[in-house]
Amino acid sequence: MNMRTLLVPALLCLTTGLSAQDHAAAAKALVKDAVAFGKANGLPALLKEVNNGQGKYHVQSGDDLYVFVYDDKGTCIAIGFQGSLVGVNRINTKDPDGKFFIQEIVQTGLGKGGWVDYKYPNPKTGKVMQKTSYVEPLDGKIVGCGIYK
Repeated sequence: MNMRTLLVPALLCLTTGLSAQDHAAAAKALVKDAVAFGKANGLPALLKEVNNGQGKYHVQSGDDLYVFVYDDKGTCIAIGFQGSLVGVNRINTKDPDGKFFIQEIVQTGLGKGGWVDYKYPNPKTGKVMQKTSYVEPLDGKIVGCGIYK
């Protein structure tokens, strides 16, 4: 078992008590781990793991970090929360300010990767909040994880 295998679950267990900066670091680490998993095991294995309710990239009880994967057209192909979004093309989805955030996630994710800011309803509170997602490319797909600010 390597250090990364031990580190990611530890980060996930601790994220509820972390500062915003540390929470962002945990989200980025989760994406990097998912991309490494996809490179090592193949994209189909990653998609299966993300969509698996007991998988390591699926939201865990008491936490809010999970991985999502989009194709280059803005269709959700895996998500560790809200499984009903799998297969849904969201390219024209806007946040409350009219920002096409999925378009930006795709564009950023197909480039060098990075952070995308937008507003999104928090499922814990029901309130629309500032959110940021870290995204990276993997085999023409976009792998990401978001946090509320």
